[in-house]
Amino acid sequence: MKKFLISSFLFTALISSCNMPASTADPQIATAAALTVQAALEATTPLASPTANVQPTATAAISTPTFSQPMASVEDVTNCRKGPGTSYERVTQLIPLESVKIVGFYPPNYWIVSTKDGECWLSGEFVTPSGSFGAVPTVTAPPTQQGGTPEAATFPKNGWTFYCYTGQADITLSWNDKADNETGYRIVRNGEAIADLPANSTYFEETISLASGQSVEYKIRAYNQAGEVDSSPAKITCP
Repeated sequence: MKKFLISSFLFTALISSCNMPASTADPQIATAAALTVQAALEATTPLASPTANVQPTATAAISTPTFSQPMASVEDVTNCRKGPGTSYERVTQLIPLESVKIVGFYPPNYWIVSTKDGECWLSGEFVTPSGSFGAVPTVTAPPTQQGGTPEAATFPKNGWTFYCYTGQADITLSWNDKADNETGYRIVRNGEAIADLPANSTYFEETISLASGQSVEYKIRAYNQAGEVDSSPAKITCP
């Protein structure tokens, strides 16, 4: 606005000077007009700087990804073995609510974990994993044992005995150890593995609930890294 007034003043002064006779122009009047214009220009408020009153932009916080140790836990007592499958020797058993560190993964569904008894393999169907898995390495399976699956155990004559009483039975099993390359033996009762025994074992006993007229069936399973094989069944019925 001030610039507009000043410009108008200058324009009027110039018109006036042009309309005056040359012979009557007064130098003092021109000088005074010029000084007036200069003073007005100096009094004009300078334009604001383009950067004036600009608030600094807040630096966005950089989010750093967090890492948590990958862990594994189980809901039931679970065998942890030397490789991916029941043909591998058992290293230890995990109990419910026990957490162990995950140190590797084997596709499609095995976790390698670190326990107090050493590293071992857990089937993913029994595991609840937690934590960050991005850095967990993928590993290869241990080589299978040379020589193929072990030879099946056999029951000799009178290879099992039992004693039934008041809804219970004392069971004793003995068998011929026919294999020379087994990792161990498993006792299978009614189709379910109930106990692992070391290589060269030939004897097992237990007491179970078994009422009169009920039956139970046992097999002896020899196994190694190459596979497993069952004996013929031993079927026991309480009278």
